[in-house]
Amino acid sequence: MGSKVHPNGFRLGNNKTWKSVWFNEKNYSDYLHEDEKIRDYIKSNYEAAGISEILIERPSDSSIRIDIYGARLGILIGRKGAEMKKIRDDLKNIVGDKNIKVYAEEVKNPYVVAQLIAEDVSGQLQRRVSHKVAMKRAITNAMRRGAKGVKIMVSGRLGGAEIARTEWYMEGRLPLQTLRSNIDYAVVHSQTKYGTIGIKVWVYHGDTLI
Repeated sequence: MGSKVHPNGFRLGNNKTWKSVWFNEKNYSDYLHEDEKIRDYIKSNYEAAGISEILIERPSDSSIRIDIYGARLGILIGRKGAEMKKIRDDLKNIVGDKNIKVYAEEVKNPYVVAQLIAEDVSGQLQRRVSHKVAMKRAITNAMRRGAKGVKIMVSGRLGGAEIARTEWYMEGRLPLQTLRSNIDYAVVHSQTKYGTIGIKVWVYHGDTLI
C-alpha cells in the first residue's frame, strides 16, 4: 500500500520555506482565515497576472507584508501604481486597520514554475484542447527552459469520456524521495464543460546542498 507525501511539506526546513510566516497562539484561527481570504482575493481578481505564489509575513499583530510573485507585473502594478494602491485598500477591508505592505516580484522564467504550468494546461483544457497535446506541449516548453524533469498528471472525464480516468506524462528525472532535490509542485482544478479535471505538476530543478 503506497503513501504519498506532499513534496513541499516534505522539504520544509531544507530547501522549502513556509508561505505564511507568523505565529500567534491566541488569534491563530483568525490569522489563518485572513490569509485564506487574502490569497482568494488576489488570485480571483488578478488571475491574468500569472500569479505563482503569495507569501504573507506578519512581523507584528498590527502589520502585514505580502509578496506577490507574478509573470506579468504590469497587471499587478497598474498605471503609476494604481492597482497596488487598490490592492492595499481592498485588503484593509479584509484585515481591518493594519499596516499593509504589498510588493510585487517578477517570475522571470514562468515556463518552469509548477503553478503556472498547471494553470496553462487548465486554460487549454477549458478551450477544448486535447489533454495529451496540452501536457506534452507544457513539458517540452519546461525542458527547453532549463527544467531537469517534469511530470504532469490529469484526472477526470478526459475528452468528455463517460468514465473518469488518470493519465500522466513525464520527461527527465524526478527524485521525489531525495530531500535535497528541489521539487516544485502545484495542484489546479480545471472547471470544464464535462466536469472538474484535477491537474498535478511536478518540476525538478536539481539538487540543493544542505
